[in-house]
Amino acid sequence: MSAPTRLGAGRYVAVDERPAATVTSVHELTTADGATVRGVLATVPGATTVVCLMHPRQDVTHHALVPHLLRAGAAVWTQHTRSVNNDLTLVHEQALLDVAAGMVFLREQGFGAIVPLGHSGGGTLFAFYLEQAGLAPADRLATTPAGRPTKLADAAMPVTDGVVFLAPHPGQGRLLLGCIDPSVADEGDPLSVVPELDPFRAENGFAEPPASSSYTPAFLERYRAAQRDRVARIDAVAREHVARAAEARAAHKRSGDPADRRRALAPHVITVFRTDADPRTVDLSLDPSERPYGSLFGARPDLINYGQVGFGRLTTPEAWLSTWSGLSTRADFARCAPGVTVPTLFVELTGDQAAFPSDTRAMVDALGAADRTHVAVRGTHFGGAIAPGEPTGNELAAEQIAAWLADRHDLAPPM
Repeated sequence: MSAPTRLGAGRYVAVDERPAATVTSVHELTTADGATVRGVLATVPGATTVVCLMHPRQDVTHHALVPHLLRAGAAVWTQHTRSVNNDLTLVHEQALLDVAAGMVFLREQGFGAIVPLGHSGGGTLFAFYLEQAGLAPADRLATTPAGRPTKLADAAMPVTDGVVFLAPHPGQGRLLLGCIDPSVADEGDPLSVVPELDPFRAENGFAEPPASSSYTPAFLERYRAAQRDRVARIDAVAREHVARAAEARAAHKRSGDPADRRRALAPHVITVFRTDADPRTVDLSLDPSERPYGSLFGARPDLINYGQVGFGRLTTPEAWLSTWSGLSTRADFARCAPGVTVPTLFVELTGDQAAFPSDTRAMVDALGAADRTHVAVRGTHFGGAIAPGEPTGNELAAEQIAAWLADRHDLAPPM
């Protein structure tokens, strides 16, 4: 495997070395609610099992596992959601309809087995999909957390023949709940600080990098409670915006007045400052693992936290409640996991900076599959190597995934 290329903060992909016999085709699909999504199908001669990669926010067309899976004898489907590379309006219930369109397409192609592979946020996306797909249409979620119809009951949602989770984090909302900075004193001022809650203040246990910080249990208890309080306050703002938009829609329905329609359409974009402040990223004694110092975004969370990069920084009220609120979202891996009953492989990366060991235990324990395999390999969250000269986490994970697939599904002769 060639050396990884770094794209952005910690996101690693490999130079694509697909087998020469690979046939690739691009497909445009229409979802049950009329949205357009695109995917790429890569096949090798004789492949009857297809592995599907998706992420709610990112383009996974060139994911590092694609060439490994093709060489192992599987076809690979990589698909966008409607919110790819622009998650301002990412509503997870809509993303499920995007997944469903891909699954229907693959069934129509006649594959003998369809196996989703969810890496990082793709793990919760597929767990949420499988939970809802396994229900009778009338029992699926009828509305989003913002109260808008989901149309899930009207969608064909094929259940898959297995699922692979690679370094899944607990869900976008649960992830943000762990890393949002509760010391923001004023939501309109990115520099405002409540000193006694500041995780990057020496008096609270912070040490200048690269030394590991050391927080007391009392501080962490206050900190975690304050994180929930901040998310609850943003939830309240989001729900107020949602209520005003609903009122305007109802008024327009009664009056037909364009002014009411404009009020309903006018966007309210929520800015969420400082979302890279999980104490576990700078205090390596908390939830210990083989992870390096720092967060997914880099080695200086104390600085990155104040910059432009971070989870959920700009979002509509609907997207906040559906995706980024750890208190309101339904896209929570542990919540969805009991509904995941198909054969399951869970691959943990031991240096993960997004899913910590306690998160992983909770997610694995919650899975509903009777055929459940949990393995751990050395690697960081995006599949990088933990130490120079070691195999990458993606390489080690690919070996485990190929072996698991071969035990359960027909694969073409290895390329």
